[in-house]
Amino acid sequence: MNKRYKPVLPALALAMLAACTKYEPLAFSVQEPESAVVQEDINSYKALKSYINRASNPDFKLGVALSLSPYVAKGVMYRLANRNFDELVLGYEMKHGAVVQADGKLALDNVTSLLTTAKGAGMSVYGHTLCWHANQNAAYLNGLIAPLMFTSPAYTNDLNRTGLLDGSFTSWTKSGTITMEDGTGMNGGKAIKLVAGNGNTPEALQLITPAINAVAGHKYEIICYVKSDQDGEGRIAFEGLRNNTPFTSFSTNISWKEIKVQVSDITGSTFKVHFDLGYKPGVTYYLDVNNIYVYDTQGTPSITNLVKNGDFETGSAWGGWGTGSTRGITADGMGVGNKGKAFYVTNTAKAANYWDIQTSYAFDKALDNGETYNLSFWVKGTAEGIIRPELQSANYASNGFGQVPVTKEWKQVTISTKTTAADRIRLIFSYGEFAGTVYIDDVVLSNAKAVGSVTTTVQKSAAEKEVIIGNAMESWIAGMVTACKNDVHAWDAVNEPMDDGKPAELKTGVGKTLKNDEFYWQDYLGKDYAVKAFQLARKYGNATDKLFINDYNLEYSLDKCRGLIAYVQYLESKGVKVDGIGTQMHISTTNDKEKIAEMFRLLAATGKLIKVSEMDIGVGVKTAAATPEHYKAQAELYQYVIQKYFELVPAKQRYGITFWSPLDSPASSSWRAGEPIGIWTEGYIRKLAYSTSCQAFETATK
Repeated sequence: MNKRYKPVLPALALAMLAACTKYEPLAFSVQEPESAVVQEDINSYKALKSYINRASNPDFKLGVALSLSPYVAKGVMYRLANRNFDELVLGYEMKHGAVVQADGKLALDNVTSLLTTAKGAGMSVYGHTLCWHANQNAAYLNGLIAPLMFTSPAYTNDLNRTGLLDGSFTSWTKSGTITMEDGTGMNGGKAIKLVAGNGNTPEALQLITPAINAVAGHKYEIICYVKSDQDGEGRIAFEGLRNNTPFTSFSTNISWKEIKVQVSDITGSTFKVHFDLGYKPGVTYYLDVNNIYVYDTQGTPSITNLVKNGDFETGSAWGGWGTGSTRGITADGMGVGNKGKAFYVTNTAKAANYWDIQTSYAFDKALDNGETYNLSFWVKGTAEGIIRPELQSANYASNGFGQVPVTKEWKQVTISTKTTAADRIRLIFSYGEFAGTVYIDDVVLSNAKAVGSVTTTVQKSAAEKEVIIGNAMESWIAGMVTACKNDVHAWDAVNEPMDDGKPAELKTGVGKTLKNDEFYWQDYLGKDYAVKAFQLARKYGNATDKLFINDYNLEYSLDKCRGLIAYVQYLESKGVKVDGIGTQMHISTTNDKEKIAEMFRLLAATGKLIKVSEMDIGVGVKTAAATPEHYKAQAELYQYVIQKYFELVPAKQRYGITFWSPLDSPASSSWRAGEPIGIWTEGYIRKLAYSTSCQAFETATK
């Protein structure tokens, strides 16, 4: 390397010049440090993407992976990316875990912001990733397939089910094909089978209950459990109410679903319930026999209430505290339904903490440890707000029931919690977050195992889970791809499918302790899970979109590379088109170069588009320990990978190369923490690997 020299003026000469003397300075030179010379050479290179010959590689995309915030903020990373690269890949923010919310809805504002910003800069965006096992909202997905758990009402069932239990349907009215079946109800019990004919009116398939005795003015709750062999639709209607409409409508599917409705405007001493299921022709419905309930919510509970005088009719054993608050028993006629009495707490303003205003009820003895306790009560307020009930010990340890919203109308609350210690001696209500008066009535606390209250668990079958998870996949892919359709034209449809230990097989979560964001779609959809992912991406995207399958360690395990290629062949035998294969290449300077070359040969032989999808190169030590020799080896390997890609992958198959970590990884990063894996330092200084990458692109793309 040529050494460069800079002229240096002696200090005395400078002083003379400053004094306006006429002495001529004696110029001499000192050698510029080697490191400075090297850095000047590196800095003399132009933007990275400028070294790609576009005439011979018109469709090649040089990509970079980034986090969303630094790019949309239009700071240094925005300028670096736009200057040096063609395409952006988000490391996290377009994944299931970042977008799918607790209720299954998609939060796409961040994605839309990125697409707008990238489009304005002339940058394309690569979609990463649609179907993966990591970075998922696993809590939502697992919740969809969780067992159905319910506790029977703690009140007498006012519905006469005799005609159902004996299969005679005595006193029940039927319209349409309705029979009784053993073994098709929840947990193998009886079910009413209702088969919709060719009509499409709800009354065409109808089951009407016997007359139900009622107390005028009381509120009755109807609970039932229904499922269908395909997506269905039904409603609950009534006879004997002041207004039998609007009807309570519901949808059904292959899983048991709870339907719950309350009525109170009963005109006489009885009323009837109609189950109308004739909306959709050809649907078969099942109504569980053992769990149809109609009960008076103001009736006498059939369980042991651990809160004596929970109706507050004969006083109260409730205490309380909180500056500026008052509490007590209301006048008669102020209870639920404008009958009887209620307990009230008035808090003039919100407190600093929710526990600053409380009421307390002491039990006769401590509750049992490890038991589930059900709490039911009616509540309303003079304003809207929140209260919090909990089971508490003398030292203030507690098991909370969660936040309870309070509205201006009476509503019944039914919640549960499990004790985690044998010292829970009181029921506490906290009112610090509520400004106004809260009324509670008919407080019932009971052990879930109490006689008259039965908790039932219904597991979902493998067939149910397959349908549910398949629908969840479609909802996710449809929403994401549709939202990005105008701007994103290439996707990782499936990411990291192959197992490391058994490279010819798919990964599985079975037998593993999964992380909070892990969910293996293939465990529920089987080997064809990727078939479905590609079909959905194609269905909701553009016909010309490029859909990739992507995996890691293909250069380390050639058997895994072969396994992935075989899986691509399987997918295409099922009728889907796989446009390309991505190889991640999170490698190190110790990687076997010949294996890297052989991987490119194997991938190129598929005829598919080939993408180096997530390239970064470590040096075997952390940044603080890295030496010039480490960086030289890293630079040589970056150069080698780029050269081999262009040498071994035909031009028509070159989708592009993406630098996964353009900067060295910070010590705080979740990805290769503290490793000098980039072609820039953390401080945005070009490294030797930058210049060798430029050289590789320049020579390899001629």
